[in-house]
Amino acid sequence: MNERDYLAERFEEKRTHLRAVAYRMLGSASEVDDAVQEAWLRLSRADTTGIENLGGWLTTVVARVCLDMLRSRKSRREEPFTADAPEPVAIGPSGRSPEHEALLADSVGLALLVVLDTLTPAERLAFVLHDMFAVPFEEIAPVVGRSATAARQLASRARRRVRGGAAAPGPDLVRQREVVDAFLAALRGGDFEGLLAVLDPDLVVRADAAVTSGAPSEVRGAALWAKQAVAFGRLAQQVRPALLNGGIGVVMAPRGRLVRALRFTIANGKISEIDVIGDPDRLGALDFSIAD
Repeated sequence: MNERDYLAERFEEKRTHLRAVAYRMLGSASEVDDAVQEAWLRLSRADTTGIENLGGWLTTVVARVCLDMLRSRKSRREEPFTADAPEPVAIGPSGRSPEHEALLADSVGLALLVVLDTLTPAERLAFVLHDMFAVPFEEIAPVVGRSATAARQLASRARRRVRGGAAAPGPDLVRQREVVDAFLAALRGGDFEGLLAVLDPDLVVRADAAVTSGAPSEVRGAALWAKQAVAFGRLAQQVRPALLNGGIGVVMAPRGRLVRALRFTIANGKISEIDVIGDPDRLGALDFSIAD
């Protein structure tokens, strides 16, 4: 038996497990085969001499492929996904019976599908791999490009939403985006009055130590903060609106590397709080996508 045949045989042994991972990630049976086939293509092109745990390696590869597919969906603003076929039963950790896996598919798997649209791709991946397939956070972290601690936080947020069942409707992101667009236009144009128009008079701005460098970490009052912000308006040319953990904010992310984020609390059409984040660990815990 040559090496390719050997790899093909080992891959077929893992196919059911990989399909289960992909289904729980994607929630769409029509896309599962594409993800699993891509995993095979990557395996067939890889140098396998250093792979000690082929099952773990393939699980990670499928997870990466699914994460890319989910992010592509979000960027295309596709319709919410629905379960379009029965979920395949997973091959779980040793000691679990097929009956247990079937129950898991019916309960946790379908509960996840109910809230798929409320989870970011990174949250979904962390939850699926850890809670459903017992993958350690140390192995999940490089897949989502975060620390193990941040990956744990992603799974925790997802877990709370799944346990909560069908979540209440989220904030009006369209209206939030209008407010943020007006905020950015005023900031970029040095328009003090325009900035005040979208800020609550009792605005509270908090910044972490990585941003302040010894300066006050909290500023209260729209007029005071707007005056400071307009003075540094040139920096606003580098920021873009983005989805931050499901809410609208703005980020500075040259070449896709997140270096600064502003999270907004918006009430009654005005920004009432701004959280300015520069600490690498806090930035690593954010799931973001540019909303241009």
